[in-house]
Amino acid sequence: MKNKILGCLFLLVSAGVAAQEKAGDPQNMKVVTNSEPAYPKGDPALYTEVMNTINYPEAAKKKYVEGEVTLSFDVKADSTVANVIIISGVGNGVDEEVKKLVEKLKFSPGLQNGKAVKMSTMYSFPVKAH
Repeated sequence: MKNKILGCLFLLVSAGVAAQEKAGDPQNMKVVTNSEPAYPKGDPALYTEVMNTINYPEAAKKKYVEGEVTLSFDVKADSTVANVIIISGVGNGVDEEVKKLVEKLKFSPGLQNGKAVKMSTMYSFPVKAH
């Protein structure tokens, strides 16, 4: 008898949960882990690529300019980069060169509820005359 009562109670609760999900109640939405945009080969590879491919301006080489260039940018759902803004930098044309490089890169897009979406991100790139 106890098992029959528990079985009926379970069926009632299960039916209630299923009915709420079907009704589209936003408070009972499935939670899906979101993820931020990322460079597919990882951050160390991103920093290495920028450091090795930057066209360091001659004036910056002569002054041995080094430091960090911080950029804010959007990674679109198609993996392209847009709206690159220099937040802080080292000057002497280095910031603009890092910006040009980043604009050409592809990133894994951010995910929201399992769907690729445009998301803003920020990176600080170490730069050094070489």
